Amino acid sequence: MSVKEIKQVENDINFHMLPNKKHKTITFAVKFRAPLERKTITKRALLPYILKQGTASFPTRKELQEELAELYGAVLSIGGAKKGENHIITFYLEVPNEKFLPDSSSLIERAIQLLHEIVYKPNQEGQGFSPQVFDREKGILRQNIHSIKDDKASYANIRLVDEMCDGEPYSIHAQGYEKDLSSLSNQELFTYYETIRDEEVMDIYVSGDFEADQMLQLLTGQFKRTLKKKESTPFNQEASKRSTDEKELIEEDQIQQAKLNIGYRTNILYRDEKYPALQVFNGMFGGFPSSKLFINVREKNSLAYYAVSRVESHKGLLFVMSGIAPEDYEKALAIIREQKEAMQNGDFTEEELEETKLLIINQLKETLDHAQGMIEFMYQQEVGHKEMPVDELFEGIRQVTKEQVIEVANQVQEAMVYLLTSEGGAGHE
Repeated sequence: MSVKEIKQVENDINFHMLPNKKHKTITFAVKFRAPLERKTITKRALLPYILKQGTASFPTRKELQEELAELYGAVLSIGGAKKGENHIITFYLEVPNEKFLPDSSSLIERAIQLLHEIVYKPNQEGQGFSPQVFDREKGILRQNIHSIKDDKASYANIRLVDEMCDGEPYSIHAQGYEKDLSSLSNQELFTYYETIRDEEVMDIYVSGDFEADQMLQLLTGQFKRTLKKKESTPFNQEASKRSTDEKELIEEDQIQQAKLNIGYRTNILYRDEKYPALQVFNGMFGGFPSSKLFINVREKNSLAYYAVSRVESHKGLLFVMSGIAPEDYEKALAIIREQKEAMQNGDFTEEELEETKLLIINQLKETLDHAQGMIEFMYQQEVGHKEMPVDELFEGIRQVTKEQVIEVANQVQEAMVYLLTSEGGAGHE
């Protein structure tokens, strides 16, 4: 399976056309990328909340929803996320393809106009956003930051990264910080948003069944920006190789199920030759229900409610996340470490290796079946500074040998153990 990408830079914007016959909808994505910084993150976290509340022509959430309904039930979403040490703000707009609808020949044009308005003409009052919207959404973000502590699994992962990546941009919280909110003014946020639009690396993606030239013409007709001198985004060429002293932190909370999370440094990034082997290692270690963590920690020893691993490929990290009974801490940690050692010693069969490769390829195919999945996959290459056609990645995964997986297993270093446990629960006797 291949994904055809037609890429063009116009008006200081990177346009990516992904024409394909897979979907009955056309999906647009507008992405702004900047380095993760403590001083701007809360503004970046708040902006999506405000921007989806209305535009100049559709100043309320209700009017904006009505316009989306007019576009045959178009769907809009705006959000922010971190990829490695970058922060990305994404606008998604999905509309039915006019090819499959009667009397809707200008649907795509209208959708592009609306998308342009959402990005470029937010509901503005004076030098800022609507004060009511600004205050209300600031309050909602504050509540959401507060409530992170209620989702213990997410909270444990944030605390692991806080400690493990202390002093690195990656430890910055993508959801922002409550203490920044009280001093943040409406006008300051608005001015910052104008800077984002004018100066940040901007990528626009379209996926669906369309003529690329025609689509590009419609987009470049709407999306223009005057060339401003941009500093090139500083970008970390090195996978993070911080101190290899293992750290351990145990915190207590009112919980029944303890969260045991472990952070590793892989020293392998998306663009590295060893990336396919890292994916296979992760799949066998904790990526699937057939993995060592799942079978040995959960099934055989009934020690975990869940035990999984995942890779952060733009920062060179791997995380193990598990939910355990507080009293099983030492035992669970020992068994997780044993699984890593088993991988280092090549204690797995060729069958398991081949099965994992198939699972990874099928998972990728499934991702690419969805327009947003396809866009995110292609954008991965922009952030990772490496073009990797889908077929090439599949082939790379198929070619991974047992020796390469063992080599990666030996390169992955444990950096941090974090346990969130019940008060007076596990830890050290």
